Amino acid sequence: MRIPDWTPERKPQPQDLVQAILERRGGELLNLDRALLWSEPLARGWNTYLKNVRTGLGASRKLRELGICTVALITGAHYEYHHHAPDFLAAGGTQASLDALQEFTKARDGRGPVGLAGDEALVALYALQMTRDVKVDDGLFAQMQERFDTTELVEITAAIATYNMVARFLVALGVSPEE
Repeated sequence: MRIPDWTPERKPQPQDLVQAILERRGGELLNLDRALLWSEPLARGWNTYLKNVRTGLGASRKLRELGICTVALITGAHYEYHHHAPDFLAAGGTQASLDALQEFTKARDGRGPVGLAGDEALVALYALQMTRDVKVDDGLFAQMQERFDTTELVEITAAIATYNMVARFLVALGVSPEE
């Protein structure tokens, strides 16, 4: 990491904040937490917001995780991919889909996501346009509207947008996966 790991000695934080993060993480701070805890308001807001994005949305977890993995691969956020590829698999995704996604995000030839089909292909394209271009073309957005109801579309979009923010934070600060 490009900054020192947070410790209570270096920057004391309220115990309720540290405890809330530990509870969300299953009892152990991640390297990301050790960066965020340098700022109480940032760590507090992040913990609440990301908890809702990760566990509070009704849209397909598998598709949200696929969108997050797409963002991670495009932005080079290895930490993000390290944590979310297993979540995609746990949500019913396949290793073949992850392999196809890796090839798709490396390609610059304009081809669609070979090896991905249906909703997975659609979400990968959507995440790619949101991440690389920011603007999503009208045709792709219309396809998303045809396939997903408004709540699902908002939640998939929010997950992809949120993890674009996360990726930029991780990459800028050089946060690496836990050993």
